[in-house]
Amino acid sequence: MPDSANPEYIAADKTGRLVLPPALVKKYGVQPGERVYITENDGNIQLKFPARLSKLYIEPTSYCNLDCRTCIRNTWKEPMGRMSEATFARIIDGLKTFSPPPKVFFGGFGEPLFHPKILDMVARAKKLGGEVELITNGTLLTKEISQELVKLGLDMLWVSLDGAEPESYTDIRLGAALPKVLENLTWFHESIINGGAGEKMRYYRAGSNTQIGIAFVAMKRNIKDLPKVLEIGQRVDASRFMVTNVLPYSKDMMDEILYARSIHNDGYRDLSFPAMDVNDLTYRPIYEAIRKIYGTWAGINSRNARDRCPFIEQGAGAVSWDGSLSPCLPLMHSHSSFRGYLQFEERYSERWVVGNVEKEGLPEIWHKPEHIAFRERVQSFDFSPCCTCGSCELSEKNNEDCMANIFPTCGGCLWAQGVIQCP
Repeated sequence: MPDSANPEYIAADKTGRLVLPPALVKKYGVQPGERVYITENDGNIQLKFPARLSKLYIEPTSYCNLDCRTCIRNTWKEPMGRMSEATFARIIDGLKTFSPPPKVFFGGFGEPLFHPKILDMVARAKKLGGEVELITNGTLLTKEISQELVKLGLDMLWVSLDGAEPESYTDIRLGAALPKVLENLTWFHESIINGGAGEKMRYYRAGSNTQIGIAFVAMKRNIKDLPKVLEIGQRVDASRFMVTNVLPYSKDMMDEILYARSIHNDGYRDLSFPAMDVNDLTYRPIYEAIRKIYGTWAGINSRNARDRCPFIEQGAGAVSWDGSLSPCLPLMHSHSSFRGYLQFEERYSERWVVGNVEKEGLPEIWHKPEHIAFRERVQSFDFSPCCTCGSCELSEKNNEDCMANIFPTCGGCLWAQGVIQCP
């Protein structure tokens, strides 16, 4: 019988029950009596842990130094604010009780570097022992901040870059100057090479494992810049690139979406590609093959892109600046968005707060029965197909749906359909 301590095997006991090896139990923080979901795909079995907290989004502030035309703040009516030191301390104290330590991601619907205590926040999060990531628009990424973030051991810095030319970039991120952002990004890259030192060293990545990620919000006005944005990322040794569609928070942005056809493409055809060089000889035939068989681009994992919540599946949660815990970023703040491809264009998403760390401990909030029950419900994703149907007024809100699901309902969530992504 396989060694049950070996993380490569799940051993069967004398009654035929499968037993997770202790290494995996520790890695995923499995608790006694916890329910683990099993899904099967092409003969492969996947285990899902709804009660697991492996990643926590922390929103230091909902304020931002820019006024981007794509931003949620153009339409929402939520109060703005910055996370207090006391609230953040409560979050840190709560995270200390989770094993293994969850990844901390500084980001939400504001600019994290706009918070005056962000460096202290990163330092305290790193002391927990888990990975720490942060997303920024890059305008406030000064030399001093770059050096300090690298010294603190930030694992990943995501930079939102929605254009490769000054004109196209400024057209989207109003108030920002692309040359300055690229200068800041270049300096951050040099800080990684220097290990956070002020002067350049002779060897590469001296004592620093910090990585760079590039996030690109695709829309009609900027999609032509995508290749050049990727080239910019390559010049600074970016290790990860993430492309997402734009979510129209205002009606005028509906004309910018690139997924009006994709959201209705329910037919799946199995196209399996081997490892292959993409060059002048192959890229055109590959593109034509994908276009002919699909008609849309559904992402790398197109077969499994629909009806899967990326936040629940990766064990994520989100805390807003006021200390409120929600299961995901889309439920962190109440907001409206426009779809433009359905009869009822506008959809209102009401925030769902499981609890507030200023009143309860983070572990107690996370393990509330109603929270775990919701995460289990999302794992099965038995919601009405509001993204593709939209034939009734219930699809206008996330309060209930026609399959008797009660608030919050996720059938109209574009994140769960692989249309919108977050790092």
